[in-house]
Amino acid sequence: MPEPSSPPSSSASQPDALNAIIGLRPFLAGRTLSALSAQVLAVAVAWQTYALTHSVTALGLIGLAQFLPMLALVFISGHVADRYNRKRIVQICQAIEIFGAVVMAIATMLGQLAPWALYVLVACFGALRSFEGPCQQTFLPSIATPAQFPRAAALSASLFQTASIIGPSLGGLLYGLGADFCYLTCACGFSIALISTSLLKLKPYAGNRSPMSLESLFGGIAFLRRRRDLLGAISLDLFAVLLGGATAMLPVYADDILHLGPVGLGILRASPAVGALLGSLVLARYPLKSHAGPIMFASVGIFGIATIVFGVSHSLALSVLSLAVLGAADVVSVVVRGALTQLATPDGMRGRVSAVNMLFIGSSNQLGEFESGMLATAIGTEAAVVAGGIGTLIVAGLWIRMFPRLWTLDRLDTIRPDEP
Repeated sequence: MPEPSSPPSSSASQPDALNAIIGLRPFLAGRTLSALSAQVLAVAVAWQTYALTHSVTALGLIGLAQFLPMLALVFISGHVADRYNRKRIVQICQAIEIFGAVVMAIATMLGQLAPWALYVLVACFGALRSFEGPCQQTFLPSIATPAQFPRAAALSASLFQTASIIGPSLGGLLYGLGADFCYLTCACGFSIALISTSLLKLKPYAGNRSPMSLESLFGGIAFLRRRRDLLGAISLDLFAVLLGGATAMLPVYADDILHLGPVGLGILRASPAVGALLGSLVLARYPLKSHAGPIMFASVGIFGIATIVFGVSHSLALSVLSLAVLGAADVVSVVVRGALTQLATPDGMRGRVSAVNMLFIGSSNQLGEFESGMLATAIGTEAAVVAGGIGTLIVAGLWIRMFPRLWTLDRLDTIRPDEP
């Protein structure tokens, strides 16, 4: 009598196996190379702007030039992402990014790249990212099942964090060979990202062909008001980062509190990204199976506690450890929020919801730095960081009461679009 056959041991037979996701490699390559090239470009622009102007104000205007287009175009870009072919939109944006990087390289070679031109080009890149980002965020739920999504999202986050760590250092090294060489390298990176995007096979998407109206334009906001768990997840991240903006104070800690100098500042800046990278790798290996809501709130609480510890620390080792824990806790919240936002949103609404999510993230980073600076001016740097951590803990407690459905969220792979 023949023995019963044993189940296949291949990881591809597992419902959440990454190697079973068709199109995952080109998606990851396109997103990571695009992010890496954007990081290198940002470093080169900052160096060149300061070399041309020797003005700290000019550096601040670079950040403003990137943020304002996203603020102005957030609802339009989300509507476009839900109305037209998303893959084609990303391809067009990446093609224009290649052209823009080449123009910057040629203008630099000819000595014709004035500061005002840098502001214009950076604003153009900001506008392109406002269209590219919401479309790109819809790719993963189109190629991964709900069971595969958490692990794939964690892997994507780990590669994004790797680009965030490598990008600034690589940009500094390449700038040593000349700003023109740096921009040409960015053009090559965007080109490979474009090729990867072109190789990505997505499910057919017809798009929402209803006429543009105020109702459709602000459909993402209306949807979030109906889905309070999504609104709670996005706003929790907004206020946690807004209040717990310890990273904005790193130069002060490196110079006046820890007395480390520029090298120490680099170590402090890298610590949250390293922690986030390690956290995302753990989540890719051991995805969240249950209790996603409580785990997300716990990670926000750990984020707040780590912020407080960093605020009172006068030790390099403790400061680095607290920042790494802060980064790891943040990535847990990011993965849960990303899974909830993408899996609970109908495909025809993902562009607009992703655009609102991008605005919240961008606002929290920019406004968080502003809030930390103003509060530090009023009550002192250490007190401001500690107050921010305490504020994050208070927000987490309030959000548990205000969004009970988010607190009771259990398995991410059971999330379905527009649940009643």
